[in-house]
Amino acid sequence: MKLIIMILTICIFFQTIGFGVFEYKENKNKIAGVTIFTLATIGLILPNVAIFILY
Repeated sequence: MKLIIMILTICIFFQTIGFGVFEYKENKNKIAGVTIFTLATIGLILPNVAIFILY
């Protein structure tokens, strides 16, 4: 179960980072790009930490 959640969060992280790069470079929206990077990193770390603590 831990491995499945880790793989899913990594896949979602890379998809979200791709969108952040698009916002940062193509739309010239630096604030949104940095915010998306930050939220993607938080979304990668917190679920994995919670799963390893709870199980």
